[in-house]
Amino acid sequence: MGVKIERFVRLVSALPECESRDSDQYTTFRVRGRPFGYLWPRTATVGLKQTLLEQTALVAERPEVFEVQFTAGGFGWVVVHLDGIDLDELSELTLEAWYLTAPEELTAAPPTPASLVRA
Repeated sequence: MGVKIERFVRLVSALPECESRDSDQYTTFRVRGRPFGYLWPRTATVGLKQTLLEQTALVAERPEVFEVQFTAGGFGWVVVHLDGIDLDELSELTLEAWYLTAPEELTAAPPTPASLVRA
C-alpha cells in the first residue's frame, strides 16, 4: 500500500483544467483558479477538499492516514499521508475534491476514479 508523490501528481494532472502552482514548501492544485488540493513533498502528504461529513468520517476511521487540515466555507480539508492509502481510494478522494470545486460545466461529464488510476 502507499502512493508515490510522482504517481499522485500524474493522477491529479489528469483532471480537466487542473493547474498547479509551486511554492517553496508545497504545490497547489486548482481548477479555474480555485484550489482543491495541496502537496507537501517534504512530508509526503496531500491536502484535499472534502465535505465536512467526509472529513469527520475519514479522520475517525483511520487517524493514522487522515487528519483534519482546516474547515472553510462549509468544507473540511483533510491531510492524507500517502504511505497509508492505496491508489484507488486516493483517486476517489482527489476526484471528489476536484468535483466539489470545479464549475458546473466541467462536472457534467467528469472523469471516473478508474480513469484517473489509468492516467
